[in-house]
Amino acid sequence: MGLAICAAQWGAQIGAFAVPTLLPVFITDWSLSNTEAGWLAGIFYAGYTLSVPVLVSLTDRIDPRRIYLFCVCLTFLSMAAYATVVDDFWSGLFWRLLHGIGWAGTYMPGLKALGDRLEGKEQSRWVAAHAAAVGISGALSFLVAGVVAEFFGWHAAMMVGAAGAVIAFALMAILVEAKEPERGEARALLDFRPVFRNRAALAFSIGYLVHTWEMSALRGWTVTFLTAAGAGSGISAWATPAAVATAMGFLGVWSSVLGNEAALRFGRSRAVIVFMAATIAVSALIGLTVTAGYTVASAAVLLYAVLIWADSSTLTAGAAGNAAPGQRGATLAVHSTLGYFGGFLGPLAMGLTLDLAGGMGPLGWWVAFGHLAIVMALGLALFIRIAPR
Repeated sequence: MGLAICAAQWGAQIGAFAVPTLLPVFITDWSLSNTEAGWLAGIFYAGYTLSVPVLVSLTDRIDPRRIYLFCVCLTFLSMAAYATVVDDFWSGLFWRLLHGIGWAGTYMPGLKALGDRLEGKEQSRWVAAHAAAVGISGALSFLVAGVVAEFFGWHAAMMVGAAGAVIAFALMAILVEAKEPERGEARALLDFRPVFRNRAALAFSIGYLVHTWEMSALRGWTVTFLTAAGAGSGISAWATPAAVATAMGFLGVWSSVLGNEAALRFGRSRAVIVFMAATIAVSALIGLTVTAGYTVASAAVLLYAVLIWADSSTLTAGAAGNAAPGQRGATLAVHSTLGYFGGFLGPLAMGLTLDLAGGMGPLGWWVAFGHLAIVMALGLALFIRIAPR
């Protein structure tokens, strides 16, 4: 059971970051401005943000497996459309938005389906395996899209994502039995007012908002940034931008795990403050590496990713751990919504600041990454003010 759901997540996620991987191609082929490219990278998170409160809340009322099956069909339609009919900014924006909705209905509902069908130590182990499957397949989606596009064209790279969605549907439909959720106390579907009154949990959710803003900005623009960095010095044949983005994802998984261990040892609030301060310092400087050569820029991206991901699980654990009794599900719904709203804004703000600063020159990249230092500084100030001591 657990293996089937985790394997399904591999299929559902394998095309998740094909669009950011191929963003340089779309910028050229579709004559996109940097702002339009930012919309294309960020609209995925907007779809998630708009739909996840409803879809996750519905898992308390209907079998999350049903939600999963419907939404993985949306993922298939999105990827198949990119492979066949998408040929400009507006069609790409629509189908990428639909992909975000599909992801909202597979990620957390898939986790809920897992938790509803397993208990005890087995449940704990498979929940951890589910998180690892999402992280690893997301990282691999960069490499898969880059390699397939290089040899067979970008349309074929998108078809791989569509095939993954078909596999995910089959695994969930055939190997996971239907199971209606237990009925709890009746409440309004989207009543999150008690969550917003919980300042301790809200502090970690605000931290998650700016964290995901920064993380998604880097994830959405890494391939494009490294392509620009390699324009003068040349790109490594073995460490291509897509390969570096994949390594970034793998390092992020381990950084999140080790960062959570550090938080357990030294305290969650203290760890979050240290990690956020470190990313502020790096984001203020990393844009300058675009002229330092491809190797230096790649190393800077990997270092930045390790620092960004370090407080990822700590922020989520902090929100869950400070949730009021009986409100953990609602608290995590708010937490996820705020986070992915930041995920929508980050790539878009990167593209907008690039255009305002004159394009993909040294000044443009310095300003684009520099805006993240400002966002993180504001988030850190809010976190310090209201986080539990």
